[in-house]
Amino acid sequence: MKVSIVIPVYNEAAQLGACLEAISRQTVAPFEVIVVDNNSTDSTATVAQSYPFVKLLSESRQGVLHARTTGFDAARGEIIARIDADSLLPSDWVASVQEVFQDTSVDAVSGVALYYNVAVAGLFNAIDLFFRRRLSWQLKDRVYLWGANMAMRRSAWQSVKPSLCWRGGMHEDYDLAIHLQEKGHGVTFDERLRAQVSSRRIDVGYIDFMRYVWVSPGTYAQHRIRARWHMYWVVLVCGIGYLPARLLHRGYDPVRDKFSWSQLFTAKRVIARVDPTANVA
Repeated sequence: MKVSIVIPVYNEAAQLGACLEAISRQTVAPFEVIVVDNNSTDSTATVAQSYPFVKLLSESRQGVLHARTTGFDAARGEIIARIDADSLLPSDWVASVQEVFQDTSVDAVSGVALYYNVAVAGLFNAIDLFFRRRLSWQLKDRVYLWGANMAMRRSAWQSVKPSLCWRGGMHEDYDLAIHLQEKGHGVTFDERLRAQVSSRRIDVGYIDFMRYVWVSPGTYAQHRIRARWHMYWVVLVCGIGYLPARLLHRGYDPVRDKFSWSQLFTAKRVIARVDPTANVA
């Protein structure tokens, strides 16, 4: 199966190079890699163009859902994979995607998060995996998709696209999963699909972070799905864990791979990722 990888980007020059380097080391090369620039004002486009295997597209309508759609529509592979600019894929990721889709009941899948740029990453990963496993069991036919590490059949995308929601204030990947399942497509969580992701999402103010977290059950609420109640435990854990998590992110010493008080106060900050649920035009 041919796998197209789509990466929507907005001002991701600092992150995109490492992401594309990881793709270049795949044991099974993707059929194509599509980077969709969503009005970046930095050198994101230049970074993308420096990799000969990248197809660079532009999307003038602001918002990750528009950039995602442009990339998905342009993809020619049987499988459309989607990651973020700060996703670092293991060398067997494309091969794992192909393996997952050997199961004909699977139309879309997302996988495991392995956090980097944070001290005590193993603890973060264990907590995250616990809730992903729990929610995949509790939600059953309402399993969500996670845009930093996901893939779907192109035929499923073409089937569901006309029914998708086209507004901000919700997770577009959750919305995609909801509509796929309403049309009878199989959506699943599979631990064979693993990707490293940056912990920089935590490096914002508490109100902004919690607003982002609340969008998860909020997306289900906008679709009048009672399964959203299972997500409130995640909201609670995020609210309680915000401060220690942010300190562990800010104090992370990448050289020693551990927490450092001096790093906490002197480290150069990575610009937090733009909230993909906001500013959709």
